[in-house]
This record gives sequence, C-alpha cells and structure tokens, in this order.
Amino acid sequence: MKRLTVHNPFNAPVFHEDTVDSTMNVSRILARQGEPHGTVISADFQKEGRGRIKGRPWDMERGINLAFTILLRFPGVQDIPRALSLRTGLAVSLAIEDFAPVLAGRVFIKWPNDVLIGKAKAAGILVEADGGNVHIGIGINVAQRQFPDFLRDKATSISLAAGREIASGECLSLLEKILMRLHAEIEISGGGQNGDWRKYIEARLYQKGEPVCFAEGPADSGKIITGILCGIGPEGDLLIAPSGGREGETVSFTTGELRLT
Repeated sequence: MKRLTVHNPFNAPVFHEDTVDSTMNVSRILARQGEPHGTVISADFQKEGRGRIKGRPWDMERGINLAFTILLRFPGVQDIPRALSLRTGLAVSLAIEDFAPVLAGRVFIKWPNDVLIGKAKAAGILVEADGGNVHIGIGINVAQRQFPDFLRDKATSISLAAGREIASGECLSLLEKILMRLHAEIEISGGGQNGDWRKYIEARLYQKGEPVCFAEGPADSGKIITGILCGIGPEGDLLIAPSGGREGETVSFTTGELRLT
C-alpha cells in the first residue's frame, strides 16, 4: 500500500493499492488500525466490488476509472449526518461538473445512491456504518469507452459524455475535487451549501416531478408503486404522490429502487 500525494481537505492520508478485494473491506481494516477521520483508500481494480443490492456487483475496467472508499469517524450513530448517501451524491455530481464543465446541468442524482449523466449511470455510492465509523464507497466510470452490450444503454462514463479522451492520471484530479466537495458538504458549518442540502439535491433529482415506477423495500419484494416523484424528505426519504391517491397526498419511502424507464 502506498500513500498518494493528493490534497485531502480532511487532513488524512490517501492510500492506494493496485488490486484489492474491495476498498470497503480495506477501509474497515484501516479503521481498526486507527487511521483518522477522512482516510481514503483507492484502487486500480476491485476483485469483489459490490453495489447496494446484494448480488449486483460493481465492475470497472482496470486503471481507467476511479474506485475508492473514505472512512469517516463520528462519536456515535446519532452523529452521522442525515441522508449521507444522497449528500455524497451531491458532492460527486458537483465534482464531476467541476472536472468536466461541459457536463454542467446534465449530472443528476438518482435516489438513493446513483449519479447519472443524462439518463445513464456514471457513478455508484455505497454507505455502510459500523457504530460511529462510516465507510463511503464510490465508483465512477471516468475514462471507460466501451461497455458490455447489456449495459450500453444504461451506463456511461465522463469521457463518453464529455466527448473527450481522459488520461488515467486525471482520475486523481477528480478524486481531489470529490474530496473538496464532500468536505464542504459535511464538515463546513451549516451542513454544506448553507445547510439547505435538500434544495440542492432536489434541483438535480432524477425524474423529479415525473411519473415513476418504484420497487418498494427489498429488490425481490414485488411491491411496485407508481406515481409522481415529488422530492425528498428531511431524512433523505423519497416522496411519491401515488397514482389514485388523494390530491396532495405523498407517501414516504426509505428503502427501494426507482426503475429506470
């Protein structure tokens, strides 16, 4: 494991490995070793990268994308910032636009943990807590130019969306921008963007105000809700006005997945 010369506003080390099973697993090891709040572990390749839903891995081409986990330490579970996955998505989306200004206005947050460019997924976020320790795993398609046939209409990269080649070394520049945006979102007094994080998330919330199909609860629950996506609640919950419901009625959901159409 080597230490990178990367600016980290959390004043913590940024480590790198060529290959790991999962940066989330390595982050847990670093936590047990006493590494401080804001420590980062990145990797060129993850053998067992995973997504939010069990059985749905996060696969990336080696060395041309960005995969990392940041360790955040809080006194207790009650001190973990609300809606951390969505607020991380806000930081990532802003950083992508900082990195590739041509994409401004085209980067969206898909509840609860994806970042899209247009209608295609470009980044995934996984947040896991262990007491007051939080591990935020982030995977971003940066320079990848080709995807398997079954993903071509569902996935994209910054390179493809911006219409330019991106050198592998530029991933570290993107990492720095993400850390800057994430630090501002959760560390600066006021909770980032003057504390009005819901406003800024809803401004780029994918399908807000549109008809949606929502799978409630576990992926295999079979509970499908249709309606209009109204926004997010104070805890980051998803608000939907269900089809056939009373006028002005909204229902709050804390688990589930929006079905892309």
